[in-house]
Amino acid sequence: MAGDYIAHRCGGIVRPMAAITVKGLVKNYGDVEAVRGIDFEIAEGEVFALLGPNGAGKSTTVEILEGHRQRTSGEIDVLGFDPDKATREFRENIGIVLQETAVEEELTVSEAVDIYGAMYPSRLPTGEVVELVGLDEKRDARVKTLSGGQRRRLELALGIVGDPRLIFLDEPTTGFDPSARRQAWSIVENLTSLGKTVLLTTHYMDEAQVLADRVAVIARGEIVAEGTPETLGGRETSATRIRFKAVGDGSDLPRPAVSDGEGYFLVTSDDPTKDIHALAGWAIDHGTELVDLSVTRASLEDVYLELTAD
Repeated sequence: MAGDYIAHRCGGIVRPMAAITVKGLVKNYGDVEAVRGIDFEIAEGEVFALLGPNGAGKSTTVEILEGHRQRTSGEIDVLGFDPDKATREFRENIGIVLQETAVEEELTVSEAVDIYGAMYPSRLPTGEVVELVGLDEKRDARVKTLSGGQRRRLELALGIVGDPRLIFLDEPTTGFDPSARRQAWSIVENLTSLGKTVLLTTHYMDEAQVLADRVAVIARGEIVAEGTPETLGGRETSATRIRFKAVGDGSDLPRPAVSDGEGYFLVTSDDPTKDIHALAGWAIDHGTELVDLSVTRASLEDVYLELTAD
C-alpha cells in the first residue's frame, strides 16, 4: 500500500527513512500528564493510523507534531524539523486536513484551490488536485452549493494542493455515507501512490484496517500497542471463534461449546481446521446441518476495545 520508500543503507540493509520520529514525548497541562513519554516512528511513504478514545492524548500528540502545540519534554523529528521551531519551510512540506475548514462560500471549487495553492512555492496544478479528490464535475460550483461529502473532499484538496511530503488526516470520513467513505479511501490510496506519508486519525476501525500500513493505539496518554492491522494486539495468534446453529443442547458435540440459549453454539478453537472437520463429521453422523456457520478471529475493533478499556 505504501509508496516507494526513500531509503538509506545501514549495515548492508536497505531501511526506510523516517518521516516522523518521536522519543519520550511528554505533554503536561499543569498537574495533568496528557501524554506520558510515548515513542513511535513513521517511515516515509507509509500510512500510519493513530487510534485512541477521546481524551487519550491522540489530538495533543498530533497537534505537537503539526507544530501547533509545544511539548513539555521529549525528542521529535518531523521531516528533519523540530515542530517547536516551525519554519516556513516546515509548513510548506506538511498538509493538514482538519475535521472542518472554513472556506469562503462564494468561491468556486477551482478558485478556492487556486487561492490556497498560491501560498506555496511548489504546488500541484489545480485541475490535477480537483480530479484527484473526485470534484472534477464540481470545479465551477460555488462552495455554498456543495454537499457535506463534497465539502470534505474540497478540504482534502486544500490540504494537498501545496504538494506536501507529509499529510495529517484528522478523521477524514466523519459524517460520510458508506459510498462516500469508499471513495475517500481511494483518494488516500492515490496519495500513497504518489509517495506521500500519511498520519491518519480515525474512529472507524474498518478504515484503519483498509488504509493503514501500521497502527498505534494510545490510551491514558501511553502507546499501549503498535503493529500492522493484522498483528495488532496479537490478532494473528488469537483464538478462532466458530459459531453455528444446531439441534439439541450441545452436550454431545465433539468440542466444548457455549450455547446462547437460542440454538446457537460458540466454540473457541486454537486449531480451527481440525475442529471444523470434527464438527462437520458430527453433523453428518447426526443427519443435521451446521446452520449459519461462521469462522472468525478477533476483529481490529475487538482488539481496540480491549486495549482501551478502563
